Amino acid sequence: MTRTLVAGIGNIFLGDDGFGVETARRLAERPLPAHVEVVDIGVRGVHLAYQLLDGYDTLVLVDATARGEAPGTLYVIEHDGPGDDDTDDAGDAAPAIDGHRMTPDAVLALLDTLCAGAGGQPPRRVLIVGCEPASIDEGMELSPSVAEAVPQAVRLIEELLESGPSAWSQAPTAEAST
Repeated sequence: MTRTLVAGIGNIFLGDDGFGVETARRLAERPLPAHVEVVDIGVRGVHLAYQLLDGYDTLVLVDATARGEAPGTLYVIEHDGPGDDDTDDAGDAAPAIDGHRMTPDAVLALLDTLCAGAGGQPPRRVLIVGCEPASIDEGMELSPSVAEAVPQAVRLIEELLESGPSAWSQAPTAEAST
């Protein structure tokens, strides 16, 4: 049985940046398949990095994702692995671990190095379920448009989990408007 980790990312003290955490909280209240684990990572990127060493086939990151659309717009983005980009190689040095700057992209960049050192495998597939924020100013409330998107994001993630990885390659990885 493949294992899936759904990780809510974000800072609940910065308005809509708490989207991922709130979505993960609500998703965790729902009945899910036994192979799916939902965690509130918040801003603990180092925790996410080490959690992934437990071995997951699929990682679904849930986070506020600014892409220039209307606030509350949902996105499903398939992350390309470290070897799939067109950038020049940055040398063979391993990325540094800085607990204060372990954003999801830093965790994903570091994952191959961590897995190699621990004898593990990184997730085969990484999806990002994002929501266009209205504001990431200080405050503990989601904006109305992002708050309305949370239940839709929960349903979207449930649909992704039900359809499984074989359907993801056929699903559009653009935005799903709210």
